[in-house]
Amino acid sequence: MKVSDFDYELPEELIAQTPIEKRDESRLMVLDREKQTIEHRKFKNIIEYLKPGDVLVRNNTKVIPARIYGKKETGANVEFLLLNNIEGDIWECIVRPGNKLHIGTNVIFGDGLLKAEILEIMEGGTRKVKFYYDGIFNEILDKIGLMPLPPYIHEELKEKDRYQTVYAKYEGSAAAPTAGLHFTEELFEDLRKKGVEIANVTLHVGIGTFRPVKEENVEEHKMHTEHFYIKKEDVEKINNAKKEGRRVIAVGTTSCRVLESIADEQGFVKETEEDTGIFIYPGYKFKCIDGLITNFHLPQSTLLMLVSALAGKDYIMKAYKEAVKEKYRFFSFGDAMVII
Repeated sequence: MKVSDFDYELPEELIAQTPIEKRDESRLMVLDREKQTIEHRKFKNIIEYLKPGDVLVRNNTKVIPARIYGKKETGANVEFLLLNNIEGDIWECIVRPGNKLHIGTNVIFGDGLLKAEILEIMEGGTRKVKFYYDGIFNEILDKIGLMPLPPYIHEELKEKDRYQTVYAKYEGSAAAPTAGLHFTEELFEDLRKKGVEIANVTLHVGIGTFRPVKEENVEEHKMHTEHFYIKKEDVEKINNAKKEGRRVIAVGTTSCRVLESIADEQGFVKETEEDTGIFIYPGYKFKCIDGLITNFHLPQSTLLMLVSALAGKDYIMKAYKEAVKEKYRFFSFGDAMVII
């Protein structure tokens, strides 16, 4: 299977640069796998496609303002992007300019609120960095950090919370689980009244989610790993649904990857905390999820391969062609798709 099989033409003006005013007014493309139909709705209409007893599984990670700008002791400007917390105050970071930041280099951020020392050059050129500060690390990041928007977004984000889901809870992501950005508290309330259950997982999204697939053959690609956990109360909701033949619908590819990483052959899950590097592409047999709410993904990306595994490559590529024709908004701040 070739990576080029997952390519499509996308006019640049369809890449959403800013979030729309009301989250659930974004557009929703509905794919019915059995009927092979394509419908065009608003996101708030998703309630019509969910049934009492369905379990929606969402990722309640919170994006940290992980992009920070500082100066070396020489006065030279540098940029750090915090990728993941290795332990304590030691983080893996992308640093720029990389060729100027060697082991032992010290950097100052926010007029001394935060200091950093490069400990190690890691595989792929990232750095192991130790931070020094007085106070609470996340509060300092809130003061000096910027939201780490994806590389295809060039507009400034006016409101930080628009790159967070309304249910974001546990800090640790370098990117938002964007399928969840369309939900409002009111929509969740309406879903609960209908009898839809809500379960949570926590997967801290890494910037590797935007890394292109460089291999020519899909099977040769190695996924980045991301840390996740799922609690007992959420495991019980999912397993009860599986026992009773009710649907489990993942909100986003991150929730899907957690569930498929831990599910047994019958689709049951267990309380777990670990890293996942699961790579889902056509030919994969889904064990846990029965449906997926997701955004529109980059050409030749692992996420486009994941949705193709669920719905079928030809059906997905047809849907994407239709989305371009209908001028849907693409990627993180774009419109949504539900696959049922």
